[in-house]
Amino acid sequence: MPEPGKPSDVRVVGVQLYLLPVRTRVPLKFGSETLTAVTCARVRMTVEDRRGRRASGWGETPLSVQWAWPGPWPYETRLLAMVEFCRRVAAAWLEFAEMRHPLELGFEFNQAELPELRQSFVVPSLEVRLPRLAALVCASPFDIALHDAYGVLHSVDTYATYNAQWMSCDLAAFLDPAFGADVSFHSKYPADFLAASPPPQLRAWHLVGGLDLLEAGDLRGDEPQDGYPVALTDWIERDGLSCLKIKLRGDNEAWDFARLVRVGRIAAESACDWLSADFNCTVREPFYVNRILDRLRDEHPRIFGMLLYVEQPFPYELEEHPIDVHSVAARKPLFLDESAHDWAQIRRGRELGWNGVALKTCKTQTGAILSLCWAKAHGMALMVQDLTNPMLAQIPHLRLAAAAETVMGVETNAMQFYPAASEAEAKVHPGIYLRREGRIELDSLRGPGMGYRIAEIERILPECELALGEIA
Repeated sequence: MPEPGKPSDVRVVGVQLYLLPVRTRVPLKFGSETLTAVTCARVRMTVEDRRGRRASGWGETPLSVQWAWPGPWPYETRLLAMVEFCRRVAAAWLEFAEMRHPLELGFEFNQAELPELRQSFVVPSLEVRLPRLAALVCASPFDIALHDAYGVLHSVDTYATYNAQWMSCDLAAFLDPAFGADVSFHSKYPADFLAASPPPQLRAWHLVGGLDLLEAGDLRGDEPQDGYPVALTDWIERDGLSCLKIKLRGDNEAWDFARLVRVGRIAAESACDWLSADFNCTVREPFYVNRILDRLRDEHPRIFGMLLYVEQPFPYELEEHPIDVHSVAARKPLFLDESAHDWAQIRRGRELGWNGVALKTCKTQTGAILSLCWAKAHGMALMVQDLTNPMLAQIPHLRLAAAAETVMGVETNAMQFYPAASEAEAKVHPGIYLRREGRIELDSLRGPGMGYRIAEIERILPECELALGEIA
């Protein structure tokens, strides 16, 4: 990568880390585990340009332990390890002396610093290292804050800086095309793959969890009485939903098929348009998914027609589980999610037959943008999936979806599981934290950086977990 020399280049001079605990109103099942609480890591990062000017930006990500680091170990042990890794990421950023555009900085950090941090960090009580996905989740609020701070410093929307005016390197410095593909990244920048005019609203996908109640007859009487819906039918009616993502087990074919059919019938009766199926990464061979899809096609063709795509049925790590999935992708578009750590993993996935990618900002803004560019250049379909993002985490998530030109809207489900957590942010951005007529409204986002309008959000933060360097 050539030495950048733009006056707009920045380096990190200060970092603050905050931990915001949130409890769910109803449980959310992830694979074999159930989420009832989450800790959100919120980061404030200060950058300085070549002229000595400084500004701060913000980033936030839920440290979703059950998703990022599934396994038999105690939840609290894994959470504390991820928090400690966040502290180490903060220190590493302050020692990272490079001065460049955030995408260039983020790429170098993710390629060089983050793997070393992960390699050197062994969880004492477990004698294991963090999975790569967990490390990316810990790194993501810092990376998002860096991109936000850059825009704030230069009084420009962050997404308006992904071009030759602001960047010193084209995409060829970061990405290699697939072997034999008629693709070149020379003289190409992220702006060439992003929506020129992002839509002001997006269709909202509602998550139907494995433990979610579907109809009034399922209610037991012990549900939360907090003014929010519980049953799926009530959510559909209140929010005007038209897109439903169905969480499945992946290890019980009869249950999975029955769940698809039942939710599909409710969707059809409620005039919903689209469904997706998420097998929770627990499937071990393609025939499991193929049998369900074929039976759905033969016995319930309308529901099969409503199924827009299938989301990652198979284990996370492609190198450990190089499953040929062409047969599944021939039936329905098949989207990488947990395995899509970066563009190189997406390239490997494409070789195995995957034809779509579900992007997430919790794998860093830098990684999401570069993955988006690689996937689009190779004709892969895109979605942007949620990590049940509340508070500030929701905003970069939606910004990415609007810029990505997804196959259909964006998954957004924090309002299902902890709506009260985002009350402070919702006063400034009501359309972002409340779904109406099946859509999310983005028109309140404006100003520099990510468009948070952070000064208007009256949130009282907890005591700072860690403060390093100088904060603007």
